[in-house]
Amino acid sequence: MESGEGLQSRRDFLRKLGLGAGFLIAGGQFGFTWFFDEKEGKLKAIVVDFSKCTGCRTCETVCAGFHAPRAAGSSVAAPVNPYQARIRVHHFNPDADVPQVCAHCADAPCIEACPVDPDPVTGRKALYRDPVTGSPVNDTDACIGCRSCARACKELRTGTIRPNPVTRMPEGICDLCGGEPRCVQVCPFGALQLADAGDAGHLAGLSPEKIAQVLMETYYSPQ
Repeated sequence: MESGEGLQSRRDFLRKLGLGAGFLIAGGQFGFTWFFDEKEGKLKAIVVDFSKCTGCRTCETVCAGFHAPRAAGSSVAAPVNPYQARIRVHHFNPDADVPQVCAHCADAPCIEACPVDPDPVTGRKALYRDPVTGSPVNDTDACIGCRSCARACKELRTGTIRPNPVTRMPEGICDLCGGEPRCVQVCPFGALQLADAGDAGHLAGLSPEKIAQVLMETYYSPQ
């Protein structure tokens, strides 16, 4: 666990950035993923209420179906493959279910780690932010498959990005379904919500293992 001084400095850092990253609020057990809603001119967030998550994986199934590859000109998706899901539910013992999704970090260490020179016209590296949702997007034509983004994500944040074993291109990055997350729409227990963003918490962008540690200490530690 981080020291009190470390937590405070991290909180101050995120507040100065003016944008939130994926995080927990320890008291309420919430996690957030931020994006900018241009229509409303404010930040929105995918909120994960871990106290409501049952680990049913409905979010995974719907996400995988939505992102399943389709043949050119066809609206029919291929059979649902869990690998295509951008949200993954991790199960821990003692019982703790942790949905893992891209934190859309304000400082984007994955994009910072990309070694590809910015395009002279667009200013974009191989990995760049979607101008509407703020989600990291990979330009497969520019990507060299070096896996630097995946290493940065694993070492510094959630570990969501995974390199494709064949193409080496980064996968697993949540695109927020263009601004209407399907996982939020179908969660049967209301564990996922799209809400206005609040102040950034001090446990930003943690891996599922670290989140599980917080949950288990909260749920199972002797009072």
